[in-house]
Amino acid sequence: MSAPPPTLLPDLPSSSDRLWRNLRISIPAMLVAACYFSIMFRDPFFTTLVYVACIGFLIQVLLGCGHYGMVRYLRKYKPEHTGAVYNWPGWGWMGPWIIISGVLGFYFGTLLANVLTGQHREPSEVLRNVRTLTMVMSVVFVSTAGLVFLVYMRGRMALMEMRTQIALRAAAENQLKLLESQLEPHMLFNTLANLRVLIGLDPPRAQEMLDHLTGFLRATLEASRSNTHTLAAEFSRIEDYLTLMEIRMGSRLRHRLDLPPELGSLMVPPLLLQPLVENAIKHGLDPVLDGGRIELTARCKAGVLLLSVRDTGIGLGESRHGNPDPSNTHDKAGTHFGLQQVRERLLALYGKAGSLELNAADDAEGGSMALVRLPLLPASKTIN
Repeated sequence: MSAPPPTLLPDLPSSSDRLWRNLRISIPAMLVAACYFSIMFRDPFFTTLVYVACIGFLIQVLLGCGHYGMVRYLRKYKPEHTGAVYNWPGWGWMGPWIIISGVLGFYFGTLLANVLTGQHREPSEVLRNVRTLTMVMSVVFVSTAGLVFLVYMRGRMALMEMRTQIALRAAAENQLKLLESQLEPHMLFNTLANLRVLIGLDPPRAQEMLDHLTGFLRATLEASRSNTHTLAAEFSRIEDYLTLMEIRMGSRLRHRLDLPPELGSLMVPPLLLQPLVENAIKHGLDPVLDGGRIELTARCKAGVLLLSVRDTGIGLGESRHGNPDPSNTHDKAGTHFGLQQVRERLLALYGKAGSLELNAADDAEGGSMALVRLPLLPASKTIN
């Protein structure tokens, strides 16, 4: 079985986490052991509990120090060892340490309990009585082995969780690549279809549009080769695209982009706003004889980046004459290709933190507005 790359090694738990986990198991175990020894040797329960607690505590300290010391040693000097990857040095290392921890913990734990209780029990007294030695050491080694097995199982569970996260991340990345590979040809085909219409109507403008298209596709190809680019680059690509569309539509299309300078360095997925602009032109402005205006804005509110694409076109579910039109696919649900791809990309990248809404504009100019919400992503961070 191959090991995950070093960057995906599971983190060693903090000291406080290890202590709390062990206490939840060891305290009930110590109480049970104290009851057992108190009954078997007819000693006061509190005195027995002190001895059991001291011995058990020292054994846990020794086991913990040995386990994590071995893992850190392997990570530093033998990174290819499976123990360095899975936080478990192996039974070949831990087996002898269990015996050493049990013996040392029993010996020094007894001495510590003598100080706390004022008694003078010699650890060597256990060796003189075979029955006592068998009972005590059985409990010591069984509990010690149990604690080690618990650590081992936690390591296995952490490993399984890590593998699950790696698999989920790989699936999300594959899905995202598929979405982007579908989106880029879709945008290109729409643009070429517009160019084909313009060639028959106005060849000089078609030539101008072709020149702009060449530059636009070159810049778009460069942007699509990375997982993210700056919001300023995204707005620049949209500016190029709208310039192309203005050549085709003439005075029927006007646009305005509003990007505050302080937001320009924020990172966003490439081609995120492109389908929303295409949707606004095709389903919002094209059906209107006089066309209209498209506005792109970026704002930051309460740690959320808000990107809006507003058009003053036909609106949601209306006809050219302002009456309801069920055939208008510029719908609020946004189920056609471009909007669906944007929603799926946001879900793959941000989960529930990213969203897309398509609503009717709330002013007298009418039209519709697509609103994208996504968490702020500084320029120093990229989306995996």
